[in-house]
Amino acid sequence: MNWNLAYLLHPPWDTGITPPELIELVEGGALPPGRALDLGCGTGTNVIYLARHGFDAVGVDAAWLALLRARRKAQAAGIQARFVLANVLNLEHNVDPSLNKPFDFCLDIGCFHSFGPAERRRYIAGLRRLLRPGGHYLLYAFGPRCRGSRTIGLTSDQVKESLADCCRLVWERHGSERGASSGWYYFQRMASSEPASI
Repeated sequence: MNWNLAYLLHPPWDTGITPPELIELVEGGALPPGRALDLGCGTGTNVIYLARHGFDAVGVDAAWLALLRARRKAQAAGIQARFVLANVLNLEHNVDPSLNKPFDFCLDIGCFHSFGPAERRRYIAGLRRLLRPGGHYLLYAFGPRCRGSRTIGLTSDQVKESLADCCRLVWERHGSERGASSGWYYFQRMASSEPASI
């Protein structure tokens, strides 16, 4: 997909609204400020929100146009945040200085669910490197649905099985978006010695 073209056309996912699930974690005190990474940050709405709440916030996205808008929004808001042009499937080897120190929190609203099994393994390899043991990961994912000629999305079991070797599920919540199922999943990164669980 041409992500820059998508941002020229005002994509439906670029709402400019921070989701209540993230607000609950941050403002409810469950997620204290630390280093935060938004995987597929788009125009930076949630990076700016996290920075406003005391996080050292970094966003990555493959669309330079989205990042241009994100930097402008952050500057207009008087927010210090870093935005990195990168593919979330190549973060295991990314050498940008802002990605060389572990993060306390990673956020993904809408990337992971678009990948096939091999891509999910690459993504998780990057997540393992970036998220410190004990750190938290909030994921929003579509349930299975048709998009054009392909099916995207994951069942709850597929999400949990994909992450079982590195993350422990804290909670999950299910709903729907545009007539199809969706879910929020909140994980904690396990130490390498912890037993895997679903």
